[in-house]
Amino acid sequence: MKNIFHITQSEKWEHAKILGSYRTDSLETEGFIHCSEVNQVVNSANKFFFNQQGLVLLFIDAGKVKAEVRYEEAEIGELFPHIYGELNIDAVFGVSDFEPGEDGLFNLPPEVVDLE
Repeated sequence: MKNIFHITQSEKWEHAKILGSYRTDSLETEGFIHCSEVNQVVNSANKFFFNQQGLVLLFIDAGKVKAEVRYEEAEIGELFPHIYGELNIDAVFGVSDFEPGEDGLFNLPPEVVDLE
């Protein structure tokens, strides 16, 4: 499996590290945690997190995720990775501050560009 990425609030990630696993509201309401592939990160960030501060981008080794990872079609016909269950934090191999620019839009952090 390849790397996947998840955008979350810094405080939620810090709390997850204490608990040993990460949960999100979408896991309760939709049954999965939304993730993106590298080419989907910026579009997802700009669509759902425009101009939001205090975010981090989690770098996840999909092969180490203990919960089921499924690639499912979104409204636009593109496949997005979803984690069905809690994310074990040992599957996260990197975390980057993820802040928008002055225009409120996001760009890939240099650490992600280096993974390509």
